Amino acid sequence: MQPCVHTLHKCTRPVALRTVSSISRRPLNRRRIPAQLRSYASISAAELYFGQPLHETHPHLLKAGELTPGITALEYAQRRSQLAAKLPKNGIAILAASEVKYRSGAVFYEFHQDSNFFYLTGFNEPEAVAVIGKSAEDDDHVFYLFVRPKDPKAEQWDGVRSGTQAALDIFNADETGEINQISNLLLPIVSSASKVYTDFPFESKTKFFFSRFFNDRSSNAVGLAKVLESSNITPLKDIINDIRNIKSDAEIANMRKAGQASGRAFTDAMRQAWTKEKDLAAYLDYKFRMNSCDGSAYVPVVAGGQNGSIIHYTQNDHLLRDGELVLVDAGGEYGGYITDITRTWPISSTFTPAQKDLYNAVLNTQRHCISLCCANANFSLDGLHEIAENHLKDQLGQLGFDMPGKTLETLFPHHLGHYIGLDVHDTPGQSRKSLLRPRQCVTIEPGLYVPNTDAYPPHFRGMGIRIEDSVCIQEEHPLVLTTEAVKEVEDIEALKS
Repeated sequence: MQPCVHTLHKCTRPVALRTVSSISRRPLNRRRIPAQLRSYASISAAELYFGQPLHETHPHLLKAGELTPGITALEYAQRRSQLAAKLPKNGIAILAASEVKYRSGAVFYEFHQDSNFFYLTGFNEPEAVAVIGKSAEDDDHVFYLFVRPKDPKAEQWDGVRSGTQAALDIFNADETGEINQISNLLLPIVSSASKVYTDFPFESKTKFFFSRFFNDRSSNAVGLAKVLESSNITPLKDIINDIRNIKSDAEIANMRKAGQASGRAFTDAMRQAWTKEKDLAAYLDYKFRMNSCDGSAYVPVVAGGQNGSIIHYTQNDHLLRDGELVLVDAGGEYGGYITDITRTWPISSTFTPAQKDLYNAVLNTQRHCISLCCANANFSLDGLHEIAENHLKDQLGQLGFDMPGKTLETLFPHHLGHYIGLDVHDTPGQSRKSLLRPRQCVTIEPGLYVPNTDAYPPHFRGMGIRIEDSVCIQEEHPLVLTTEAVKEVEDIEALKS
């Protein structure tokens, strides 16, 4: 990536990135100091290349002190401290970066880092392993970051790598080493650990370490596999979910930026006349990026007419016809943090009377549920879902729907909401039964999808309507992160006038 030419402030360690075959470390007889608090020297940023943007090379993207947009190096260090505090003495947590995924042959997909790894390190490259080890003597911990070494030939083809020196100087690792030496580096760490926490997705411990990073048949690799087979291994997800589920001020600010940019893109899209789903999808992705997002947070749903009743419709290749509705579920991403919005609006300038009635049934339910997104209301997501079901039943009854038995499960087949953050469905496995707490972020997305059958009033058949906002829980009132996307009938129709 092209660096800027201005002065870079860094610690006094030699600037040239070195290659190591064993662990490189800071002196362990001194207290670790966050990068922004160390002594500094000045060198030219033009001499430096890293595997991801930094303030020194991309000041238009990151502020001083930030390791990734909106998140400082100090906050990443604090997250590791939070995790370490939950580990037993001499316990370790092991996390791996995502792999590069290939569409076919040498054609790769855009790289997306493993969320837990990114949350704790801010390191946005593949082929890396992080280990956080709690001390046996006190509550201190050691952060190991094993990464790809600098390699000019490989970097010419695949892009710049940060390397092991940057793991120390930029990402604040206490100890580092080359990923192709992972067996040698991990063996003593795992051997001395009282307990190992990890969520590696492998069928057997041996298979993972032999196939993911390298083809290693060395005695150390075999020894590591044996140690892992006999280690006290516990899933990491429950510990890290509990930390990630409560968002910091910086995380909420990133999600608000994503929500603001995405909401404005939605409102701009509603002003336009569209004839094809794919054109509308392309416009939203363009507007997300032009409004300072990194891109789309997920594959969007752009569903005209009866396609709106397909919850995860992503084909996006049909025509949009006057007189029908279009349901759009999309959102932008900023600094790794996502927003999740769904809006439904008429392809022509106004809602028909039946469309307006069904739309308002969903909107009234959504408004009511959002008003309860505060800690002092004492609701869980499951509790809010039950409220939504009762509210929708009442609204549909007033519109002439016959609602026997489990009819609502057909008309409203999905849950009211889910957690959001670095992922669209954040902290997977986190219970929806727990009471909502301040600084949790969720979606509220009631919907109605009416099959085109004789069981339902004819003027509502074939409609699919969903309205979704991203919401941050506060103590006394909700913070809606996506208010820029208009949703009142009068406001939507006014955009077309």
